[in-house]
Amino acid sequence: MRTVSRRILPGTGRWQPAGLTEGAPSTTRLRRAVPLPVPGRNGFTLVELMVVILIIGLLATVVIINVLPATDKAAVTKAKADVATLEQGIEMYRLNKLSYPSGADGLQAVVREGYVKRLPKDPWGNPYHYAAPGRDGRAFDVYSTGADGREGGEGKDADIGNWEA
Repeated sequence: MRTVSRRILPGTGRWQPAGLTEGAPSTTRLRRAVPLPVPGRNGFTLVELMVVILIIGLLATVVIINVLPATDKAAVTKAKADVATLEQGIEMYRLNKLSYPSGADGLQAVVREGYVKRLPKDPWGNPYHYAAPGRDGRAFDVYSTGADGREGGEGKDADIGNWEA
């Protein structure tokens, strides 16, 4: 096997066996190991960057549109679970004390007696409310006032209570 020394032709970036003149035909096939940089193509154009940024923005918009309603639904589900836990604590209080906590004692009596470890805040940072007697003939009501923190409302601002069970 014959080894051929090579050199790069000036200004062309092509390999040529040493000893051949520029115009002479080459009988040996040589490959370049690393492509040489093309003058004037050192980075991305502004249009290419803008297209990439636009695509990333569109993808982020789609993700946000799909994720935001899920957080509202999760907050409502957590509030319902908290109301159910507090309701169970109040029922345990009634079984042991033979009466429901008074409206003045409220949920603090359930915590004080150890039926619930701690009194949680609703997902929107507001305290849960207790009323005895409850509305519509119920013995008591435990409820959250929703995202707006006021009684009443619709959608995510609607009250969530033990009357929904």
